[in-house]
Amino acid sequence: MLTILYRGPLASCDYDCAYCPFAKRRDTPGQLRADRAALERFTAWVREQPFEVSVLFTPWGEGLVRSWYRRALVELSWLPNVARVAIQTNLSCRTGWLAEASPERAALWVTYHPTQVPYERFVAKVRSLPVRHSVGIVGDPAHLPHARRLRAELPASTYLWVNAEEGRLYTDAEAAEWSEIDPHFHHSRFAHASAGLPCRTGDDVISVNGDGVVRRCHFVPEVLGNLYDGSYRPALRPRPCPAASCDCHIGYVHLEPLALYDVFAGGVLERIPAAWPR
Repeated sequence: MLTILYRGPLASCDYDCAYCPFAKRRDTPGQLRADRAALERFTAWVREQPFEVSVLFTPWGEGLVRSWYRRALVELSWLPNVARVAIQTNLSCRTGWLAEASPERAALWVTYHPTQVPYERFVAKVRSLPVRHSVGIVGDPAHLPHARRLRAELPASTYLWVNAEEGRLYTDAEAAEWSEIDPHFHHSRFAHASAGLPCRTGDDVISVNGDGVVRRCHFVPEVLGNLYDGSYRPALRPRPCPAASCDCHIGYVHLEPLALYDVFAGGVLERIPAAWPR
């Protein structure tokens, strides 16, 4: 299986979270057309492959408010060579279209932003989702009451993850509060020293941009080749991480010494632990 982290040129979002550089950014019509064409090209490539593929869409902006991301998720979920297709989303889009997707293969990685959406509206959407999903929140101290309420009111089967806020150092007491909500918070609390450690990226996990440029992951700039001319294939092999540290879940989950493929077995892309609910 080849796992692909796909990130096209889309960079616009309908939210304006203070911690996000892409908040309320607008793409031009030309940029949106380019993003649509890139995604349709990628979807066509996946359809033609003779091997098993899993896809996680990691757009800088919000993808599911765009019809082409919704269509791609549905289409890919029914392809016989696609094991899983997931997307990171704020869930601001309508959700009825998800009934058309495969409930076994389509999945959502949902983030709750308390300053952007009424709590009741968000929870109602989550409860109605017909596909696999996790829900998460940024570990800002101001979000703690919201996170506690979410954990109390979401179904026990829904994993609620917490991402450490970028640049924030947590005391042990603060970390304990977040760990009561997310027992795996300790993986996010500190950046992982990764230099020289074996990592699946660049072997059976790759990052692809809208032009088909292949890198081992979003955080290592070295180019391995291009998806569409096949030049990336000879470069795939086990290799150590060249970065000093890794502090993002979509990166460090692939570090082999952390054994997070065991923790999230069957749900790596949508961030659902194997042993959940607890």
